[in-house]
Amino acid sequence: MLTSDFDYNLPQELIAQTPIEPRDASRLMVIHRDTGVREHRHFRDVIEYLNAGDALVINNTRTIPARLIGRKEGTGGAVEFLLLRRKDADTWEALVRPGKRLQVGAQCEFGDGMLRATVLARTSDDGGRLVRFHYEGVFETVLEQLGTMPLPPYIHEKLHDPQRYNTVYAKQDGSAASPTAGLHFTPELLERIRQKGVDVVPVLLHVGLGTFRPVSQEDVEKHVMHTEYYEVTPDAAARLNAARAHGGRIICTGTTCVRTLETVTGADGIVRAGAGETSIFIKPGVPFHATDALITNFHLPKSTLLMLVSAFMGRENALDAYAEAVRLRYRFFSFGDAMLITGRRTETNEGD
Repeated sequence: MLTSDFDYNLPQELIAQTPIEPRDASRLMVIHRDTGVREHRHFRDVIEYLNAGDALVINNTRTIPARLIGRKEGTGGAVEFLLLRRKDADTWEALVRPGKRLQVGAQCEFGDGMLRATVLARTSDDGGRLVRFHYEGVFETVLEQLGTMPLPPYIHEKLHDPQRYNTVYAKQDGSAASPTAGLHFTPELLERIRQKGVDVVPVLLHVGLGTFRPVSQEDVEKHVMHTEYYEVTPDAAARLNAARAHGGRIICTGTTCVRTLETVTGADGIVRAGAGETSIFIKPGVPFHATDALITNFHLPKSTLLMLVSAFMGRENALDAYAEAVRLRYRFFSFGDAMLITGRRTETNEGD
């Protein structure tokens, strides 16, 4: 299997630069896996495809203002930190620039000294560092004052409302990027879904930057997946298993929910509570044990996200759907439109 098998042509003007308002006004391509039928709706219509007894899974991670711009103490040179993962109260894994100038022992400051950082260790060759912060007060308060949202590099417009890059149900701080499939939900739409008898079940996966990076290896099997922290509580597992036991479906909001549930669900289809690091790589040929339907955005060419979608609906079907989305001028990527892939139950294992 080659990475180039997951490439497609996308006009640059179809990369959404700003979020649409209201959130649920985005377009929705509905793909029925069992029949091949496609429908073109708006996201608010997603409720029509959810049934009483289903479970809608959401990722309640919250994207933090993880990008810090400051200067290196001593030289005054400009530096940029992108916080990736918290190790303890004051220590973070970060991606720093310029990496060559920020070796172990380097000290930096942000906000005229409101926040200072010491580089403790090197974690990768591409600017990965372990850093310790020094400040007064509460770190989250300082970060809210000094940090900015780490928007993907393909978004060039200024985001006027930083919280527009978070879902309306974002709760637990920790992501360096948003689980963007959930950006389409409004509180009102979620309430209507609950009133219909659908159980909205939260899980957690803190999204790292590796999620959005194209695969660099041409041989897909040689790609090494990044790790991300996940949690599935006993309550969430029980509710998902109950939905399945009574004939309901598990509908995942985004690839992050898929990766979380497929990490903790066995071949028997039982969802098990757990927490830890996952590096699961879902590509064509990998079966699904938990996911019955998927709400997702349109993803980057050659990305692991497109590979996951291809595993769920078949590669040729996925690429054909993407080509149709281009023809119909759908908006792509983080602030773009959505698709709902539904139909057959689990155990999809398509390797075309």
